[in-house]
Amino acid sequence: MTEHTQHERILLASQSPRRAQLLEQIGVAFELLLPEEHEDAEALELALPDERPEDYVKRVTRAKLDAARARRERQGLAGVPVLAADTTVALGRRILGKPANADEARTMLRGLCGQTHRVLTAVSVACEGERVLHALSVSRVRLEGMRESDIDAYIDSGEPFGKAGAYGIQGRIAAFVAHVEGSYSGIMGLPLHETAMLLRQAHVRF
Repeated sequence: MTEHTQHERILLASQSPRRAQLLEQIGVAFELLLPEEHEDAEALELALPDERPEDYVKRVTRAKLDAARARRERQGLAGVPVLAADTTVALGRRILGKPANADEARTMLRGLCGQTHRVLTAVSVACEGERVLHALSVSRVRLEGMRESDIDAYIDSGEPFGKAGAYGIQGRIAAFVAHVEGSYSGIMGLPLHETAMLLRQAHVRF
């Protein structure tokens, strides 16, 4: 029987404090492996014309992982598992990314109100050698109607910025979430059930 190296930590290729918090929640030890100065991390998240949300989120996650693996080698951390993830919000086939400004946030929130939308989070883990593991979590969220004053107050709070679909379910928007189907942690940005399965397959101890 082949014995596998057991890893005590991983490298988290994400700037999201929510993903760090979720890994801590299940006891995964990690170090951040963030983009270097010469890397254009935002460019990786540009959607292609007519790209389906499922294809988009998987492609972006794999691109983030590829960039992180190269970063890992440059930093002399070969062999340490790397985790990358991406979350997007989809209203039908329309991909709602991170709003660039208050007007974009307002348009997104108006469009989501009274509708059921999908939140897709892809996770990829680079193991030792060339092996890469992938998972995709798809959840559904229904937001009830928000008054214009509610939307303005939410935008003024700053929460919509830096988040796909202009909201974070763990924040003030929770008062308007009428129904959730799927993975709550996946909606936050890292589906813990799927992530734990991948990390066990990568022989990470937690």
